[in-house]
Amino acid sequence: MSRAAVRYAKAILEMAQGTGNAAQVADDMALIAATVKDNKELQDFISSPTIKGEVKESALKEIFGASQNVTQGLFHLLLDNKRFNILPAIAAQYKEQYDVANGIEVATVTTAFAIDADLEAKVLAKIKEFSNKQVTIKNVVDPAIIGGFIIRIGDRQFNASVANRLTTLKRELSN
Repeated sequence: MSRAAVRYAKAILEMAQGTGNAAQVADDMALIAATVKDNKELQDFISSPTIKGEVKESALKEIFGASQNVTQGLFHLLLDNKRFNILPAIAAQYKEQYDVANGIEVATVTTAFAIDADLEAKVLAKIKEFSNKQVTIKNVVDPAIIGGFIIRIGDRQFNASVANRLTTLKRELSN
């Protein structure tokens, strides 16, 4: 993550908090991050050195036309500073800083398959037993864990994967 993206995100968050629409800007940033991540052509367009900044700003304002004034202002600021290439990083960093400012923790839950709403509710209930903060879940699918799950919140991790149990058993048997 570039330091510039952190600074831009911090400034945008302060502006959004000042106007009282930090949550709406967070929604904008989530949409921007997801749209850019899922669209290779948009990634190439944003990072292209041959496309004029004015064209990039105009296109982004068109694509994200329903976004907040603070978000629209970010597009203009990136034009002025010729930094459109760090827009996805700014969007991701804004989400992180918004979560910290609002006491929200992100729990990364790694499973062998995508979790459904029922399992997500059970995981959230379990997490609430040892975290007093508001928690959102980010699911990562990794078939290599075979089964079970791994929960990571900040610097804490709980590994209940089949792969981990097999490794532990192998270690015990080899001693």
